[in-house]
Amino acid sequence: MPAHGNHTPHGYIQRKDEYLRRLRRIEGQVRGLQRMVEEEEYCIDILTQVSATTKALQSVSLGLLEEHLSHCVVDAARTGGQQADEKIQEASDAIARLVRS
Repeated sequence: MPAHGNHTPHGYIQRKDEYLRRLRRIEGQVRGLQRMVEEEEYCIDILTQVSATTKALQSVSLGLLEEHLSHCVVDAARTGGQQADEKIQEASDAIARLVRS
């Protein structure tokens, strides 16, 4: 994992509580999925919940990506140089991972 400087707060910091709430809700959804499997619920019902959980995680991912682009990448681009190139590559790699998932 690449090293990240601690010189400025991450772009998502202003919405940190919102992200934590959403992730806790997703955690609850995953626990619900475990319960559904334990209780041998109908396959399609479980798959429907998996889909909802996946969409919730994708939403968090897209929000974090947007924050990264508008804060971290923009700041690095203003500075220029190798840091800008690294941040742009990081963002490109993150987008590629999201597209593949």
